[in-house]
Amino acid sequence: MRFASYLKDGAPTFGAVSGEDGLVTLAGRIPGVDGLRTAIERGVLAQLWALASAAKPDLAIADATFLPIIPDASKMLCVGLNYRAHAEEGGHAVKDWPGYFIRVDDSVVGHGQALEAPKVSEQFDYEGELAVVIGKGGRNIAEAEALGHVAGYTCFMDGSVRDYQKRSISAGKNFQSSGSAGPFLVTADEIPDPTRLQLSTYHNGELVQHSGIDMMIHSIPKTIAYVSTIIQLRPGDIVATGTPEGVGRDRSPQRWLRPGDEIAVEIPGVGRLLNPIAAAA
Repeated sequence: MRFASYLKDGAPTFGAVSGEDGLVTLAGRIPGVDGLRTAIERGVLAQLWALASAAKPDLAIADATFLPIIPDASKMLCVGLNYRAHAEEGGHAVKDWPGYFIRVDDSVVGHGQALEAPKVSEQFDYEGELAVVIGKGGRNIAEAEALGHVAGYTCFMDGSVRDYQKRSISAGKNFQSSGSAGPFLVTADEIPDPTRLQLSTYHNGELVQHSGIDMMIHSIPKTIAYVSTIIQLRPGDIVATGTPEGVGRDRSPQRWLRPGDEIAVEIPGVGRLLNPIAAAA
């Protein structure tokens, strides 16, 4: 099952992917379910998919204005330094636990929407990632049970302003419209083993990052279990699982995102998240 969040007639809504190029809008098909987060929380994704399967598309994917996959997520948690080669390219020590930081809503846009290159920095960098969307909330989740708490998976671009990141991780990771999430939520039943996924990032069409998800230091179950010892996870929460090697900061010469560029995160079986880069207003 694949779902998306987008605008229709200027209003936020959500729907299911129909065929290769259509969307069936589902807001209101079940009373009280007007968004994807609520659908996850209510446990009605399968019911909604059945409704969509019996309906005709009402919007072409190519015509959709996408929102972040869960536009009203209670939190977005991002794991840092979760691939050994990425930690080593930046000269960082590998830790025994998954370190994470928080991104705020205004820092993330949807598929196809412009990422803003900051006025105050020339060091706008890319980080392609796989993100987990929580389905069943909980606290102190056992690692062995953690995948049972996953609603599905999506692509994530953890845009990073490196000079501000040196000041604080929160500053460098939370510039307005610097990251993105989407375009689709692919439900967990379609991806029984996420470690078999492959992640690639393309800058202006050139491959700049590639890795198997199995190269993570801290697995998805370990990360979910660890985070849940600290904070309550809720349906619709997004957990971005870290980026592999190849970021622009650690290249020679360094490679930064500029207005007019494009950045794409591609995970076969999950989706392709593409964003143009524009100058900040």
